[in-house]
Amino acid sequence: MAVKIRLRRMGAKKAPFYRIVVADSRYPRDGRFIEEVGYYDPTKNPSIVKIDEEKAKKWISNGAQPTETVKSLLKANGVI
Repeated sequence: MAVKIRLRRMGAKKAPFYRIVVADSRYPRDGRFIEEVGYYDPTKNPSIVKIDEEKAKKWISNGAQPTETVKSLLKANGVI
């Protein structure tokens, strides 16, 4: 099972809000997920990012691969 940490789009049309979730890579982007580890709101200025560091580190140590966007968010918040 290829587990990824990725963004799940929420919110209205033209007003995106993302949840950072751990999901099997074979599931759809907004489909089933294993656990939610945070959220990202790019509509605010400055954008808001809230990540549960313990959960994110646990999943990365268990082999979950973050996507490029999530990896940059994790680096910006000092998680990795």
